[in-house]
Amino acid sequence: MLFRSVYFSIFLVSVFISAISQIVLKRAASREYKNKIAEYMNLRVIAAYSLFFISSLMTVFAYKGVPLTLGPILESTGYIYIAILSVIFLKEKATRKKIIGNVLIIIGVVIATLL
Repeated sequence: MLFRSVYFSIFLVSVFISAISQIVLKRAASREYKNKIAEYMNLRVIAAYSLFFISSLMTVFAYKGVPLTLGPILESTGYIYIAILSVIFLKEKATRKKIIGNVLIIIGVVIATLL
C-alpha cells in the first residue's frame, strides 16, 4: 500500500507543478512585449513549458501505480491548486461560487477515491 501511495503522491505533485506553470504563463501573458518573438521566447514562457514537460513525465511515471480510472479524478485537484495559487499570486478574488465549486471538487475526489 505504501508503494502505491508513492505513485499517488507523484501524481498529485505533477498536477501541482502543472498548476504552477499555468500561473507562470498567465503572468507572462499579462505583460507587454516589444515583438512576437519576445512574447514567446522569454524566461517565464520557457520555464512554464519546461514545468509542463516535467509534469507530463511525472504523470506518465505515476501511472505505473495509479489506476487509469483514478487519473482524471486526481487531475481534477488542479482546479483547487489553481484557485489557491490565483488568489496568492494573481491577487484574484475568491468568490462564493469558486469556493463552492472547489468544495464540490474536493467532495468528489474524496468519494471517488474511497470507492
